Amino acid sequence: MILRWYLFFAALFAAFPQAAAESAPKIAIIIDDLGYQLDAGRRAIGLPGPLAYAILPGTPRGRTLAEMAYRSGKEVLLHLPLEAVGYDGRPEPIGITLDMSHGAFRDIFADAIDSVPFAIGVSTHRGSLLTRHPGHMDWLMQEIRNREGLFFIDSYTTHKSVALQIAGELGVMATRRDVFLDNDRAPDALAREFERLKGLARNRGVAVAIGHPYPETLDFLERELQALDSQGLELVPVSEVLRVVR
Repeated sequence: MILRWYLFFAALFAAFPQAAAESAPKIAIIIDDLGYQLDAGRRAIGLPGPLAYAILPGTPRGRTLAEMAYRSGKEVLLHLPLEAVGYDGRPEPIGITLDMSHGAFRDIFADAIDSVPFAIGVSTHRGSLLTRHPGHMDWLMQEIRNREGLFFIDSYTTHKSVALQIAGELGVMATRRDVFLDNDRAPDALAREFERLKGLARNRGVAVAIGHPYPETLDFLERELQALDSQGLELVPVSEVLRVVR
């Protein structure tokens, strides 16, 4: 009898680490804006853990970096440029604007997704204008839904975005960004935003961050990512934190 109880409690305690791991708060991190610089992109892909890499379509190094990320077992996203409010900087090689017809929208999306091999999801680049327009977001979710297995990430550059709502209405698996890690690249600012990310994950069970292949961001993540496990946090692929919004 004593041996039976001993074996019962030994099995019960042995299960505790697995249960704790399953319930650990989850963090997903996306590195945006890859496609122009090969060295920065290669270094970003070398970061430890299952990060995702959002690659701008039509960029000179985009296809190479997508293939590199895929071969490294990392997730690849199409980082789709959408029109922003008041942006007057350099236009991207491929992008979608408010004045496009539905047919032009479909053609541009097809060109974009074809230029990023191994993409399993679509994230928004800029888009503070277009993501607030239900009609264009409906077009976008139709294109994503029509390509089986694609999901959607709203980079959430405006609180007026309706993208996640429309994704839910069309049954597209989706989530949105919670934290931009490196709007300010100063070390204390990066540390502050990373702590905020961890706090959100602990409070809600999951949190999503976006960073960029800046030297400061890569320096920081190379130091910090491997410590997450010892802090009771789990770094997971972004595909594991999706849902259909209802």
